[in-house]
Amino acid sequence: MGLSLVQSRALLGLAAPAVTVEVHLANGLPSFTLVGLADVEVKEARERVRSALQNSGLDFPHNQRITVNLAPADLPKDSGRFDLPIALGILAASGQIDGARLAGWEFAGELSLSGELRPVRGALAVAAALQQAGVDAQLVLPPGSAEEAALVPGLAVHRARHLLDVVAQFLPAATPAQPDAGDGFARVQPAPRADGPRYADLADVKGQAAAKRALEIAAAGGHSLLLIGPPGTGKSMLAQRFAGLLPPMSEAEALQSAAVASLGGTFALERWGQRPTRSPHHSASAVALVGGGSPPRPGEISLAHQGVLFLDELPEFPRAALEALREPLESGHITISRAAQRADFPAAFQLIAAMNPCPCGYLGSRSKPCRCTPDQISRYQGKLSGPLIDRIDLHVEVGALPPDELLASPAGEPTASVRARCVAARERALARQGVSNQALHGQAIDQHARLDDAARQFLHTAATRLGWSARATHRALKVARSIADLAGSDAVTTAHVAEAVQYRRALRAA
Repeated sequence: MGLSLVQSRALLGLAAPAVTVEVHLANGLPSFTLVGLADVEVKEARERVRSALQNSGLDFPHNQRITVNLAPADLPKDSGRFDLPIALGILAASGQIDGARLAGWEFAGELSLSGELRPVRGALAVAAALQQAGVDAQLVLPPGSAEEAALVPGLAVHRARHLLDVVAQFLPAATPAQPDAGDGFARVQPAPRADGPRYADLADVKGQAAAKRALEIAAAGGHSLLLIGPPGTGKSMLAQRFAGLLPPMSEAEALQSAAVASLGGTFALERWGQRPTRSPHHSASAVALVGGGSPPRPGEISLAHQGVLFLDELPEFPRAALEALREPLESGHITISRAAQRADFPAAFQLIAAMNPCPCGYLGSRSKPCRCTPDQISRYQGKLSGPLIDRIDLHVEVGALPPDELLASPAGEPTASVRARCVAARERALARQGVSNQALHGQAIDQHARLDDAARQFLHTAATRLGWSARATHRALKVARSIADLAGSDAVTTAHVAEAVQYRRALRAA
């Protein structure tokens, strides 16, 4: 009989609670029982572990009763990350490795039938949770996952390619080392990072000065933006280049963004420090956008954390999916609650949306006549609810360029020079109030807007005549504050408010 304990981690949102894998061997009818609220993929570890041990030349206790407990028992466990700790627990309980030497180590890895270790989802989130908890432990992960986890500073991460590589590190002192063991076990150093993230250049977009100005304001203040115009006017080009205007990511922002991407299985080392741009298709469901499932997984809004969520053909998205964006746009995070568990994901994204003004797309176009009836236009624009439109700070028309202007126009202003102005404006706001202008709430808006009397009266008149809600009025005020920061002004003047007002327009019908 034998009892062993091995440490691992589960994933619940971005949290990674500790899981103790307890293995007990006893005499009795041969069996392999796995308990502890394990999902189907975890229970399948019995067959993977048995084959991996046998094919690696290790002894599997066929004639004993094996009980594996994943504690705590009320925490749901999923994925194949517990294969490696289960295998090590069986080896320790049967005396093939020294169980006492496993203290201070944490393991995660899926086993192939031959004993090779395969990457696991969320390795970076596990490493970040270890660092935040202040746990002084050494982490063992498969290739691919170990390189992710090594990005977390100050954490000892080891890469193991095969089960035998791990076993060789914990053999009893009197046991000779196996001939093929230990070659694939190594401490992982952080990979060298690229010179800087690469984004598409805004100079590729010709003309569209008003839309580019709106992009600059949105980047300076962290505002959301809706581009409205006929097809082929460059709305998607503008949106795909918006991330390049945002300030460089800090180490903490890059780590949190990468942790969410790792949890979603989309992280790549070459995109470290690059603000993500997520562009889901308009057939995406509400769960795909905000996250969900069992266990909960991050949705597009969380995968766009610290970056951009671009929704093209906005009215074509399901109504329920668009309405689900309302709370995250305000709060910057999403809480997914299910009967068995609850998960919190960050969702501090900037929304860039694009749409046609009508079903045919040519309402107000000078090149082609619109063939839609007023009722069709009203129904099309009515797919977007007032509360959602209210939460989008800037509404901009993107008109079609005449062919002669398109062909004769020189390249536009490059991304680097526009980004420099946006960064200077963002730093000015952070020095003044500690957050971006979009994040101002309550009394902080009045305190930091610094409207002069003429600007205050102008905004009051505009809000009254246009029938704005309190939210729309405050959002226009925050946009005006960003315009003033771009101009280097401490006070918000009438000119700044007037420019902000033109970006708060209602969708118009014919």
